[in-house]
Amino acid sequence: MALPLLRRNKNLPPTAEMGFVDHLEALRWHILRSVIAIMIFAIASFIKIDWIFDHIIFGPMRSDFFTYTQLCTLSQRMHMGDALCMPAPDVKMQVTAFGSQFMSSITISILLGFIIAFPYICWELWRFIKPALSTREVKNARGSIFWVTFFFITGVSFGYFLLAPFTFSFLSNYHIGTQHVLETRPTLDDYMENMVNIIVGTGLAFELPVISYVLSRIGLITPVFLRTYRKYAYLAILVIAAIITPSPDWMSQAIVAFPLFILFEISILISARVQKEMLQRDKEFFSS
Repeated sequence: MALPLLRRNKNLPPTAEMGFVDHLEALRWHILRSVIAIMIFAIASFIKIDWIFDHIIFGPMRSDFFTYTQLCTLSQRMHMGDALCMPAPDVKMQVTAFGSQFMSSITISILLGFIIAFPYICWELWRFIKPALSTREVKNARGSIFWVTFFFITGVSFGYFLLAPFTFSFLSNYHIGTQHVLETRPTLDDYMENMVNIIVGTGLAFELPVISYVLSRIGLITPVFLRTYRKYAYLAILVIAAIITPSPDWMSQAIVAFPLFILFEISILISARVQKEMLQRDKEFFSS
């Protein structure tokens, strides 16, 4: 395995090896192309920043947002009245510094650039790793870019369409005291920080099955290990949910934790399948 890891240039003879500096040079170009892809989409997003802010970033604050309308419609169809209807946040945001709106525009553009370019970033990472893999390993890793992108986009969508509106609706409509003398006036920076944490946090957290597959392949974890330490994993998931969700209420944390519990159980099944395939392969090898 060490020789293929060092032999990255296809023009090199079988006995040639790449040095550490050559690896850094190859990695530098992969990173550079990824950054360029992010910047291209970020610039395109910045050009349309007004529409993006009004309809996408500020979406969970609007009463006609998809989640609010669909949950309310579902509640009516199930004859539950307004049980599932969430009130849209009734707040007016503010800025406290001259550069807040401009810097928020930059943050939004880079965030969207990263999300849109994510499949390409994964492809560049795959191109860097692929020369170090054997033919069998390359075959086993087929479709990995799709699944990494799928779980990331699923997590981003979950955070944007469910967690974000629930969190902002709860926090903006929560009042302390009976006189309602306090008015919630969040800053734009506060809103953007929460939005980025929710979207990126859930996107990365949903990569749990992919991580389980990779670690099972290289032998760092087994299904027995995951089942043995399940209770500790659940505790870690609760901590992750508390970090991702900006609100301290248990409902928003449960919204994040519940799908992560399911993903962890799926990860156990994936690890068990990987172990079964590896045992079958070893059995065939020694019997031949």
